[in-house]
Amino acid sequence: LQWLRNPGSQHEKRTLFGDMVCFLFITPLATVSGWLCLRGAVDHLHFSSRLEAIGLIALTVALFTIYFFWTLVSFRYHCRLYNEWRHTNQRVILLSPKPDSVPSNQQSLMGLQLLKQNKETIV
Repeated sequence: LQWLRNPGSQHEKRTLFGDMVCFLFITPLATVSGWLCLRGAVDHLHFSSRLEAIGLIALTVALFTIYFFWTLVSFRYHCRLYNEWRHTNQRVILLSPKPDSVPSNQQSLMGLQLLKQNKETIV
């Protein structure tokens, strides 16, 4: 979620949103189209020529091959972008010890309060 809130990656956010919209529209369309092609191929095998049935089966295979290839490439692209973002946008806060005037139990309480406020990782 923090990646989506990051103001510096507008192009990546638009690409992700566009791919999600395409995925939501293309998945049902590819499913229905594939089912219709296979249904037509079965009908052509029973009533008409085998050549048209083979053409419809080839069309179905091509349709699903393109769909799965696009899905795989899109998924890999967004995973790569996320991993690059994760490696380049690590926020680490280094807490140094306070001067000797502050007792150690108060120092650890202040560190915990700072951690709760920033929700960061202490190293």
